[in-house]
Amino acid sequence: MRPLDYRRASSVDEAVALMGRPGPVRLLGGGTNLVDLLKLGVESPTLLVDVTHLGLDEIDDTADGGLMIGATVRNSDLAADPRVRERYPVLARALLSAASAQIRNVATTGGNLLQRTRCVYFMDATKPCNKRVPGSGCPAIEGASRELGVLGTSTECIATHPGDMAVALTALDAVVHYVTADGAATIGMDRFHRLPGDDPSRDTELPPGAMITGVEIPPLAFGPTSTYRKARDRRSFAFALASVAAAVQVEGDEVRDVRLAIGSVAHRPWRARVAEELLRGAPATADSFRAAAEAEMAAATPTEENRFKVDLVTRLVTGTLLELAGGGR
Repeated sequence: MRPLDYRRASSVDEAVALMGRPGPVRLLGGGTNLVDLLKLGVESPTLLVDVTHLGLDEIDDTADGGLMIGATVRNSDLAADPRVRERYPVLARALLSAASAQIRNVATTGGNLLQRTRCVYFMDATKPCNKRVPGSGCPAIEGASRELGVLGTSTECIATHPGDMAVALTALDAVVHYVTADGAATIGMDRFHRLPGDDPSRDTELPPGAMITGVEIPPLAFGPTSTYRKARDRRSFAFALASVAAAVQVEGDEVRDVRLAIGSVAHRPWRARVAEELLRGAPATADSFRAAAEAEMAAATPTEENRFKVDLVTRLVTGTLLELAGGGR
Protein backbone atom coordinates (compact mmCIF):
# COMPACT_ATOMS: atom_id res chain seq x y z
CA MET A 1 0.00 0.00 0.00
CA ARG A 2 1.22 3.50 -0.86
CA PRO A 3 0.33 6.24 1.64
CA LEU A 4 -1.95 8.88 0.13
CA ASP A 5 -3.19 12.04 1.84
CA TYR A 6 -6.36 13.93 0.86
CA ARG A 7 -7.20 17.59 1.51
CA ARG A 8 -10.25 19.60 0.46
CA ALA A 9 -9.05 23.12 -0.35
CA SER A 10 -11.23 25.95 0.90
CA SER A 11 -9.75 28.59 -1.42
CA VAL A 12 -7.64 28.90 -4.54
CA ASP A 13 -4.79 30.28 -2.44
CA GLU A 14 -4.90 27.23 -0.18
CA ALA A 15 -4.92 24.88 -3.18
CA VAL A 16 -1.89 26.62 -4.68
CA ALA A 17 -0.09 26.52 -1.33
CA LEU A 18 -0.76 22.79 -1.00
CA MET A 19 0.64 22.29 -4.50
CA GLY A 20 3.94 23.56 -3.14
CA ARG A 21 4.27 20.72 -0.66
CA PRO A 22 7.13 18.20 -1.09
CA GLY A 23 6.35 15.05 -3.06
CA PRO A 24 4.00 14.61 -6.01
CA VAL A 25 0.77 16.59 -5.44
CA ARG A 26 -2.22 16.34 -7.77
CA LEU A 27 -5.40 18.40 -7.99
CA LEU A 28 -8.62 16.40 -7.92
CA GLY A 29 -11.66 17.55 -9.89
CA GLY A 30 -13.89 14.87 -11.36
CA GLY A 31 -11.05 12.35 -11.22
CA THR A 32 -12.20 10.60 -14.40
CA ASN A 33 -8.63 10.31 -15.69
CA LEU A 34 -6.57 10.69 -12.52
CA VAL A 35 -8.28 7.89 -10.61
CA ASP A 36 -7.66 5.50 -13.53
CA LEU A 37 -3.98 6.43 -13.50
CA LEU A 38 -3.82 5.89 -9.73
CA LYS A 39 -5.31 2.42 -10.09
CA LEU A 40 -2.83 1.52 -12.83
CA GLY A 41 0.15 2.78 -10.87
CA VAL A 42 0.98 5.35 -13.54
CA GLU A 43 0.41 8.20 -11.08
CA SER A 44 1.50 7.90 -7.45
CA PRO A 45 0.99 11.23 -5.69
CA THR A 46 1.44 11.62 -1.96
CA LEU A 47 -1.35 14.22 -1.74
CA LEU A 48 -4.65 14.79 -3.54
CA VAL A 49 -6.10 18.29 -3.28
CA ASP A 50 -9.87 18.44 -3.90
CA VAL A 51 -10.66 21.69 -5.78
CA THR A 52 -14.35 21.12 -6.45
CA HIS A 53 -15.63 23.51 -3.75
CA LEU A 54 -13.89 26.74 -4.74
CA GLY A 55 -16.69 28.52 -6.59
CA LEU A 56 -15.11 27.92 -10.00
CA ASP A 57 -18.23 26.26 -11.39
CA GLU A 58 -19.85 29.21 -13.18
CA ILE A 59 -20.08 30.21 -16.85
CA ASP A 60 -20.09 34.00 -17.23
CA ASP A 61 -20.42 36.40 -20.12
CA THR A 62 -17.39 38.60 -20.72
CA ALA A 63 -17.64 42.30 -21.49
CA ASP A 64 -16.70 41.78 -25.15
CA GLY A 65 -19.28 39.07 -25.78
CA GLY A 66 -17.19 35.99 -25.08
CA LEU A 67 -17.49 33.46 -22.26
CA MET A 68 -15.48 32.75 -19.10
CA ILE A 69 -15.76 29.10 -18.04
CA GLY A 70 -14.78 28.16 -14.52
CA ALA A 71 -12.27 25.34 -14.08
CA THR A 72 -14.72 23.08 -12.25
CA VAL A 73 -17.67 23.53 -14.61
CA ARG A 74 -18.84 20.01 -15.47
CA ASN A 75 -18.59 18.93 -19.10
CA SER A 76 -22.31 18.13 -19.27
CA ASP A 77 -23.26 21.57 -17.91
CA LEU A 78 -20.94 23.29 -20.38
CA ALA A 79 -22.34 21.35 -23.34
CA ALA A 80 -25.93 22.15 -22.30
CA ASP A 81 -25.41 25.88 -21.73
CA PRO A 82 -27.57 27.80 -24.27
CA ARG A 83 -24.82 30.38 -24.87
CA VAL A 84 -22.34 27.66 -25.78
CA ARG A 85 -24.82 25.88 -28.03
CA GLU A 86 -25.72 29.12 -29.82
CA ARG A 87 -22.35 30.90 -30.06
CA TYR A 88 -19.95 27.94 -30.20
CA PRO A 89 -21.72 24.75 -31.32
CA VAL A 90 -18.30 23.26 -32.13
CA LEU A 91 -17.57 23.15 -28.39
CA ALA A 92 -20.94 21.68 -27.41
CA ARG A 93 -20.60 18.95 -30.04
CA ALA A 94 -17.03 18.15 -29.03
CA LEU A 95 -18.09 17.73 -25.42
CA LEU A 96 -21.08 15.56 -26.30
CA SER A 97 -18.91 13.29 -28.45
CA ALA A 98 -16.64 12.51 -25.48
CA ALA A 99 -16.85 9.56 -23.09
CA SER A 100 -20.32 8.76 -21.67
CA ALA A 101 -23.05 10.83 -20.05
CA GLN A 102 -22.02 9.54 -16.63
CA ILE A 103 -18.42 10.67 -17.12
CA ARG A 104 -19.46 14.04 -18.58
CA ASN A 105 -21.55 14.63 -15.47
CA VAL A 106 -18.45 14.61 -13.26
CA ALA A 107 -15.56 15.58 -15.56
CA THR A 108 -14.41 19.19 -15.18
CA THR A 109 -13.12 21.80 -17.62
CA GLY A 110 -9.69 22.08 -16.02
CA GLY A 111 -9.29 18.35 -15.60
CA ASN A 112 -10.31 17.73 -19.20
CA LEU A 113 -7.45 19.93 -20.41
CA LEU A 114 -4.98 18.06 -18.21
CA GLN A 115 -5.97 14.51 -19.13
CA ARG A 116 -3.08 12.35 -20.23
CA THR A 117 -2.53 10.19 -23.28
CA ARG A 118 -4.18 6.79 -23.61
CA CYS A 119 -1.15 5.28 -25.38
CA VAL A 120 -1.13 1.65 -24.28
CA TYR A 121 2.55 1.80 -23.33
CA PHE A 122 2.02 4.87 -21.14
CA MET A 123 -0.97 3.26 -19.43
CA ASP A 124 0.95 0.04 -18.68
CA ALA A 125 3.42 0.67 -15.86
CA THR A 126 5.28 -2.55 -16.70
CA LYS A 127 6.31 -1.20 -20.13
CA PRO A 128 9.04 1.35 -20.95
CA CYS A 129 7.72 4.82 -21.79
CA ASN A 130 9.55 8.13 -22.07
CA LYS A 131 6.50 9.98 -20.76
CA ARG A 132 6.53 8.00 -17.52
CA VAL A 133 10.25 7.31 -17.18
CA PRO A 134 12.36 9.68 -19.30
CA GLY A 135 15.06 7.84 -21.19
CA SER A 136 13.38 4.42 -21.03
CA GLY A 137 12.36 4.46 -24.69
CA CYS A 138 9.24 4.62 -26.86
CA PRO A 139 8.15 1.12 -27.89
CA ALA A 140 5.11 2.57 -29.67
CA ILE A 141 7.26 3.74 -32.58
CA GLU A 142 7.86 0.14 -33.65
CA GLY A 143 4.85 -1.31 -31.82
CA ALA A 144 1.13 -0.69 -31.40
CA SER A 145 0.67 2.77 -32.91
CA ARG A 146 -2.68 2.71 -34.71
CA GLU A 147 -4.22 5.39 -32.46
CA LEU A 148 -1.06 7.50 -32.10
CA GLY A 149 0.47 10.62 -33.61
CA VAL A 150 1.40 11.47 -37.19
CA LEU A 151 2.19 15.20 -36.78
CA GLY A 152 4.77 16.88 -34.56
CA THR A 153 6.15 13.57 -33.31
CA SER A 154 9.72 12.99 -32.19
CA THR A 155 12.11 10.08 -31.76
CA GLU A 156 11.15 10.18 -28.07
CA CYS A 157 7.35 9.95 -28.31
CA ILE A 158 4.43 9.60 -30.73
CA ALA A 159 1.64 9.86 -28.14
CA THR A 160 -1.50 11.93 -28.78
CA HIS A 161 -3.60 14.21 -26.62
CA PRO A 162 -6.81 12.16 -26.35
CA GLY A 163 -9.39 14.86 -25.62
CA ASP A 164 -12.16 16.43 -27.69
CA MET A 165 -12.87 19.64 -25.77
CA ALA A 166 -9.32 20.94 -26.17
CA VAL A 167 -9.52 20.56 -29.95
CA ALA A 168 -12.58 22.81 -30.10
CA LEU A 169 -11.03 25.33 -27.69
CA THR A 170 -7.89 25.45 -29.83
CA ALA A 171 -9.92 26.28 -32.92
CA LEU A 172 -11.73 29.00 -30.94
CA ASP A 173 -8.50 30.71 -29.80
CA ALA A 174 -9.43 30.13 -26.15
CA VAL A 175 -7.19 31.36 -23.34
CA VAL A 176 -6.43 29.39 -20.18
CA HIS A 177 -6.35 31.32 -16.88
CA TYR A 178 -4.21 29.90 -14.07
CA VAL A 179 -2.70 30.84 -10.73
CA THR A 180 0.68 30.06 -9.17
CA ALA A 181 2.34 31.22 -5.96
CA ASP A 182 3.55 34.21 -8.01
CA GLY A 183 0.04 35.28 -9.00
CA ALA A 184 -2.40 34.98 -11.89
CA ALA A 185 -1.44 34.52 -15.55
CA THR A 186 -2.82 33.33 -18.88
CA ILE A 187 -1.72 31.18 -21.80
CA GLY A 188 -3.37 30.67 -25.18
CA MET A 189 -4.68 27.24 -26.10
CA ASP A 190 -2.37 27.19 -29.13
CA ARG A 191 0.59 27.18 -26.70
CA PHE A 192 -0.95 25.35 -23.74
CA HIS A 193 -0.13 21.77 -24.77
CA ARG A 194 3.37 20.81 -25.89
CA LEU A 195 4.86 18.77 -28.67
CA PRO A 196 6.99 15.93 -27.25
CA GLY A 197 10.41 17.08 -28.43
CA ASP A 198 13.12 15.58 -26.25
CA ASP A 199 11.00 15.77 -23.06
CA PRO A 200 7.65 14.07 -23.61
CA SER A 201 7.07 13.77 -19.84
CA ARG A 202 5.70 17.34 -19.93
CA ASP A 203 2.21 17.62 -21.41
CA THR A 204 1.68 21.37 -21.04
CA GLU A 205 3.51 24.66 -20.66
CA LEU A 206 1.94 25.31 -17.26
CA PRO A 207 4.63 26.25 -14.72
CA PRO A 208 5.18 23.99 -11.70
CA GLY A 209 2.54 24.41 -9.00
CA ALA A 210 0.00 26.02 -11.34
CA MET A 211 -3.75 25.62 -10.93
CA ILE A 212 -6.17 26.31 -13.79
CA THR A 213 -8.96 28.65 -12.68
CA GLY A 214 -10.86 29.07 -15.93
CA VAL A 215 -10.94 29.16 -19.72
CA GLU A 216 -11.93 32.27 -21.66
CA ILE A 217 -13.40 32.01 -25.15
CA PRO A 218 -13.23 35.24 -27.15
CA PRO A 219 -16.18 36.32 -29.28
CA LEU A 220 -16.23 34.94 -32.82
CA ALA A 221 -18.71 36.46 -35.25
CA PHE A 222 -18.95 33.25 -37.29
CA GLY A 223 -18.78 30.97 -34.25
CA PRO A 224 -22.37 29.77 -34.85
CA THR A 225 -21.19 28.34 -38.19
CA SER A 226 -19.00 25.74 -36.53
CA THR A 227 -19.03 22.03 -35.83
CA TYR A 228 -17.01 19.06 -34.62
CA ARG A 229 -16.58 15.71 -36.35
CA LYS A 230 -15.00 12.66 -34.77
CA ALA A 231 -13.94 9.42 -36.44
CA ARG A 232 -13.75 6.48 -34.03
CA ASP A 233 -14.09 2.72 -33.89
CA ARG A 234 -17.59 2.85 -32.38
CA ARG A 235 -20.27 5.50 -32.12
CA SER A 236 -19.94 6.21 -28.39
CA PHE A 237 -17.53 5.98 -25.48
CA ALA A 238 -14.47 5.78 -27.73
CA PHE A 239 -11.45 8.01 -28.25
CA ALA A 240 -10.98 9.56 -31.66
CA LEU A 241 -8.82 8.12 -34.39
CA ALA A 242 -9.00 11.65 -35.77
CA SER A 243 -11.28 14.61 -35.22
CA VAL A 244 -11.86 18.06 -36.70
CA ALA A 245 -13.07 21.28 -35.08
CA ALA A 246 -13.98 23.92 -37.63
CA ALA A 247 -15.65 27.30 -37.98
CA VAL A 248 -15.95 28.97 -41.37
CA GLN A 249 -17.22 32.24 -42.79
CA VAL A 250 -18.27 32.11 -46.44
CA GLU A 251 -19.28 35.16 -48.46
CA GLY A 252 -20.63 34.44 -51.89
CA ASP A 253 -18.54 31.57 -53.18
CA GLU A 254 -15.40 32.51 -51.22
CA VAL A 255 -13.99 31.61 -47.81
CA ARG A 256 -13.51 34.87 -45.97
CA ASP A 257 -12.25 33.39 -42.69
CA VAL A 258 -11.78 30.00 -41.06
CA ARG A 259 -10.68 28.33 -37.83
CA LEU A 260 -9.49 24.73 -37.99
CA ALA A 261 -8.00 22.31 -35.47
CA ILE A 262 -7.34 18.57 -35.73
CA GLY A 263 -7.46 16.10 -32.85
CA SER A 264 -5.79 12.76 -32.10
CA VAL A 265 -2.96 13.30 -34.55
CA ALA A 266 -0.36 14.92 -32.28
CA HIS A 267 0.85 15.37 -28.72
CA ARG A 268 -1.37 18.46 -28.63
CA PRO A 269 -4.51 19.57 -30.47
CA TRP A 270 -3.16 20.53 -33.87
CA ARG A 271 -4.05 24.01 -35.10
CA ALA A 272 -4.12 23.72 -38.88
CA ARG A 273 -2.43 27.03 -39.70
CA VAL A 274 -1.23 25.92 -43.14
CA ALA A 275 -4.73 24.93 -44.21
CA GLU A 276 -6.26 28.10 -42.74
CA GLU A 277 -3.87 30.32 -44.68
CA LEU A 278 -4.61 28.54 -47.95
CA LEU A 279 -8.36 28.68 -47.40
CA ARG A 280 -8.74 32.41 -46.70
CA GLY A 281 -9.81 33.95 -50.00
CA ALA A 282 -10.11 30.56 -51.70
CA PRO A 283 -13.26 29.24 -53.42
CA ALA A 284 -15.59 27.42 -51.03
CA THR A 285 -15.36 24.16 -52.96
CA ALA A 286 -14.49 20.57 -52.24
CA ASP A 287 -11.30 20.92 -54.30
CA SER A 288 -10.12 23.89 -52.23
CA PHE A 289 -10.94 22.18 -48.95
CA ARG A 290 -9.20 18.97 -50.00
CA ALA A 291 -6.10 20.81 -51.22
CA ALA A 292 -5.82 22.71 -47.94
CA ALA A 293 -6.17 19.52 -45.92
CA GLU A 294 -3.56 17.75 -48.04
CA ALA A 295 -1.16 20.65 -47.57
CA GLU A 296 -1.62 20.48 -43.79
CA MET A 297 -0.99 16.75 -43.72
CA ALA A 298 2.07 16.94 -45.99
CA ALA A 299 4.23 17.19 -42.85
CA ALA A 300 2.90 13.91 -41.44
CA THR A 301 5.37 11.18 -40.44
CA PRO A 302 3.10 8.18 -39.84
CA THR A 303 3.98 4.63 -38.89
CA GLU A 304 2.79 1.70 -40.95
CA GLU A 305 -0.08 1.17 -38.48
CA ASN A 306 -1.43 4.73 -38.53
CA ARG A 307 -0.69 5.78 -42.10
CA PHE A 308 -4.43 5.68 -42.75
CA LYS A 309 -4.84 8.79 -40.59
CA VAL A 310 -3.44 11.03 -43.32
CA ASP A 311 -6.27 10.18 -45.70
CA LEU A 312 -8.79 10.05 -42.86
CA VAL A 313 -7.98 13.61 -41.76
CA THR A 314 -8.10 14.85 -45.35
CA ARG A 315 -11.58 13.39 -45.78
CA LEU A 316 -12.77 14.69 -42.40
CA VAL A 317 -11.59 18.23 -43.06
CA THR A 318 -13.05 18.27 -46.56
CA GLY A 319 -16.42 16.92 -45.46
CA THR A 320 -16.67 19.14 -42.41
CA LEU A 321 -15.92 22.33 -44.32
CA LEU A 322 -18.35 21.35 -47.08
CA GLU A 323 -21.06 20.87 -44.47
CA LEU A 324 -20.40 24.30 -42.94
CA ALA A 325 -20.19 25.98 -46.34
CA GLY A 326 -23.64 24.67 -47.23
CA GLY A 327 -22.58 21.87 -49.50
CA GLY A 328 -19.98 23.66 -51.61
CA ARG A 329 -19.36 22.48 -55.16
